[in-house]
Amino acid sequence: MIRPLGDRVVLRRREAEETTKSGIVLTGSSKEKPQEAEVIAVGPGGYVDGNKVEMEVKVGDKVLFSKYAGTEVKHEGEEVIVVRQNDILAIIE
Repeated sequence: MIRPLGDRVVLRRREAEETTKSGIVLTGSSKEKPQEAEVIAVGPGGYVDGNKVEMEVKVGDKVLFSKYAGTEVKHEGEEVIVVRQNDILAIIE
């Protein structure tokens, strides 16, 4: 288990679509990594640059995150992304 510190959040990417809306099958190299993910761990918040940060996401939330955000890490055979909360753009409801 990864336990993030401060305002960091651990995300698991949602699977990329295999076909386009028009039915074209994409090969592995042409698929773009999705920017949708599930929150699997949340840091405690705290202070960033002297400002108190309250965590707005929770484990299980589906979120959209910035395209170039975070650090990809392989942990126990699974690829996850560690991002700061401000790299999360929205919660998907």
